[in-house]
Amino acid sequence: QVQLVESGGELVQAGGSLRLSCIASGRTFSTYVMGWFRQPPGKEREFVAAITWSGDRTYYGDSVKGRFTISRDNAKNTVYLQMISLEPEDTAVYYCAGGRMSIPGMRLPSRYDYWGQGTQVTVSS
Repeated sequence: QVQLVESGGELVQAGGSLRLSCIASGRTFSTYVMGWFRQPPGKEREFVAAITWSGDRTYYGDSVKGRFTISRDNAKNTVYLQMISLEPEDTAVYYCAGGRMSIPGMRLPSRYDYWGQGTQVTVSS
């Protein structure tokens, strides 16, 4: 069993930056693909970024490519999401997720076994 706890969400002005963190409990964290998803108000959950268990490959949603960076520190059981050039459209609850899957499945919420409670990011214009 893995528990995930996100932090770092807050209100920020457009053009600003934030770093989200997700700390995982359990000794198997380093074997999981980790992903970030977000759910804007009134919309479906969407893929933001994912990283392989070793951290050697990363994947991004089209709307965040070039602005967001996912990374992980397996020694600290933590995955990060560095966000720059934030836009009002990035306003959402951001969720951390973990699971074991092949690369094609990384963009699909249904492939993840564990989810955090979410952290709110609000970008004002």
